[in-house]
Amino acid sequence: MSNAIWDALTVTPLPEIRRRAAVLDDLAQVDPVTVPGAHRLAWNDGGGQSAVWYFTEDGRVLLLTFDHESVLNLYAEDDFALQESFFEGVPDSLVTLVRDRPENYESLNLTDATTGRTIHYAGGVFWYDGTRWQVSDGLAEYCRREGVDLFGESGFDYCLDAYRLGQDFTPESIVAGRDEDGRYEDEKEREADLAGLREVFGRHR
Repeated sequence: MSNAIWDALTVTPLPEIRRRAAVLDDLAQVDPVTVPGAHRLAWNDGGGQSAVWYFTEDGRVLLLTFDHESVLNLYAEDDFALQESFFEGVPDSLVTLVRDRPENYESLNLTDATTGRTIHYAGGVFWYDGTRWQVSDGLAEYCRREGVDLFGESGFDYCLDAYRLGQDFTPESIVAGRDEDGRYEDEKEREADLAGLREVFGRHR
C-alpha cells in the first residue's frame, strides 16, 4: 500500500498532527467538540468534503474522511450495513465515538431501519492505535473486493491535502501555495492574508 500522503501521515509525530488539525479546524471555522473520552477537530471545504479527527485521552485517533462525489458516499445510498462494515477492525472504544451520536455538518447519520441505531457516514475510516496508523479492515477489504481506489475514493487524498503532511506547515507556506493558485489580486491582499494566518497559527503553537 503506497500513497505519499499516507506515508507522510504515518511518520508525522502525533502532536504535530494534532497541531495541524487544530489550525485547519480554526481556519474552517469549525467549533472543536469534546465528546466522552475524546476531542473532535474537523475540516471541511464547504462543498461536501471533510476530514474529522477524534483524539482520545489515551493517545489514539479515529480519522474519518468523506468525498460526496465518491463511489464510497454511502449516505447517498442510505446503506447502513455497508457503512457499519467500514468500521470493522476498529476497536469498539473508537467506534463508539461515532455511533448513536448527534450528527453535525461534517458527519450526518445513517440509521439502521430495524434497530434505530445510527452511525456517522464516512468514505474513509482510519485509526491510530498509539504506535501506528491503520486502515480499517472493513474498508480495505471492500476496496480490494470491488476494485476501488481506497485513498482516492475515500476522500483521503483530497481531504488531507490541506494538512501538508510531509511539507512545511506555516503561514508562509500556505500563502505561497495560495499565491501560486492565483488567489491574490495584489500584494496588499497577500499580506493581509498572511497576517491573519499568523494570528491563527499563534493560537495553536
